[in-house]
Amino acid sequence: MLSPKMLQALNDQINAELYSSYLYLAMAARCEALDLPGAAHWLRLQSKEEHEHAMKFFQYVNERRGEVKLQAIKEPPCSWNKLCQLFEDVLAHEQYISKRINDLVKLARDENDYATENFLQWFVKEQVEEEATVDAVIKRLRLVGEMPQGLFFIDRELGQRS
Repeated sequence: MLSPKMLQALNDQINAELYSSYLYLAMAARCEALDLPGAAHWLRLQSKEEHEHAMKFFQYVNERRGEVKLQAIKEPPCSWNKLCQLFEDVLAHEQYISKRINDLVKLARDENDYATENFLQWFVKEQVEEEATVDAVIKRLRLVGEMPQGLFFIDRELGQRS
């Protein structure tokens, strides 16, 4: 069984993961508007991945005989004009999610909830990968600056994500 405190924290994380999915979908829409189809594709896949993360939490709560309580998802921003700034915001958001996951691990330890701590280790590893991937994109974007040819090639590369 999950403690009431852990159950609330996991339900909050489901909301955070669903917001991540919604945020990346908004970013994909913005990239489409900016005629960056590769980045839009990358972000749609990222949105799908974040939804899958939410569902992992959803399933885990149910397996532990907790009740999933969905919450409202806040409206994401949609005003990016530069691809580098957009990806810097992706990185900042992933760092925020990493902190949330770390806080969940700490709570699991404080609650002596070893099963939840074990479950969360996948997310700890996943967040390291997420941050590194986005950081690599940002480094390439900073390297090319506002050169249209460079942005074209990076957008094409982002579109090859599978």
